[in-house]
Amino acid sequence: MAALFGTAMMAAGMAGAAEVNVYSSRHYDVDKDLYDNFTKATGINVNLIEGKEDELIERMRNEGANSPADVLITVDAGRLWRAQDADVLQPTRSELLEKVVPAHLREPNGYWFGLSKRARIIIYNKAEVKPGEISTYEELADPKWKNRVLVRSSTSVYNQSLVGSLLAADGEAKTEAWAKGVVANMARKPQGGDTDQIKGVAAGEGDIAISNTYYFARIAASTKPEDQAITAKLGVIFPNQQGRGAHVNISGAGVAKNAPHKAEAVKFLEYLVSPEAQRLFTEKNFEYPIVEGSWVHPVLIEWGKFKEDPLNAAVYGKNNAEALRIMDRAGWK
Repeated sequence: MAALFGTAMMAAGMAGAAEVNVYSSRHYDVDKDLYDNFTKATGINVNLIEGKEDELIERMRNEGANSPADVLITVDAGRLWRAQDADVLQPTRSELLEKVVPAHLREPNGYWFGLSKRARIIIYNKAEVKPGEISTYEELADPKWKNRVLVRSSTSVYNQSLVGSLLAADGEAKTEAWAKGVVANMARKPQGGDTDQIKGVAAGEGDIAISNTYYFARIAASTKPEDQAITAKLGVIFPNQQGRGAHVNISGAGVAKNAPHKAEAVKFLEYLVSPEAQRLFTEKNFEYPIVEGSWVHPVLIEWGKFKEDPLNAAVYGKNNAEALRIMDRAGWK
């Protein structure tokens, strides 16, 4: 692997001054470090265009063959699938990416690749819920949790992808019944982001919540007394460990269909799976590295290893539209 990284970086250095145009909907502080370090390593300048994912996809469509975009980087396979479906990405072959990115966390034909990952977990109030009392996503619909579940709205692509994974595992009828059960168990109308659900459980507004791992990891790693107080009250459950495993989603990227700097775009993606970049993803944003054997933040290590659902991310991406229709019919606002 080291030889592969070395070859890629050396080839970039020989290319001389160059640039890559990155359209990004990621909003994390670590990204600037990633881009700066890529430029230092390769001599390739990063020109960044930021915006919301749907707006960027539509912009790329409107720009067509004249689009300056080389790379689209965003979070969630559902959004990457939307970009692929909108025909703004192109299939890419890279020995390095195909070697180090797990097959289930990249699009089978190379339209996009996962760069970091996060699990959708259950957060629980240790004073109200006993360990083992809930162990699967399916159990969130059990009537015993009535008025006890906190979760963000159906507009969250994270929830849409979770429902998309349930569609693949359980089928449409069971998934719709599950969604109705979750709605019946909600402690309040969906509001806010994952951090709000976590804080709500700590404040006693509900007993369990659904969240991405990195949101709770940020709180758990904080030295602020108010965050330490939240962490002390809560526990983490990785669902479905006796079955298919926890739902895992990605932050990922693909090469734009009309990329004017395709070679530089591929080098950019290859850099983002390098040991240096993988460490930054987890060290500064508490995401799980996607490359096996990478350094992992101690907060995440403390939660232990977990079994992840091997479902290809493209599947719940494809299921996104149907997942949203199911949530709408269930009254998940």
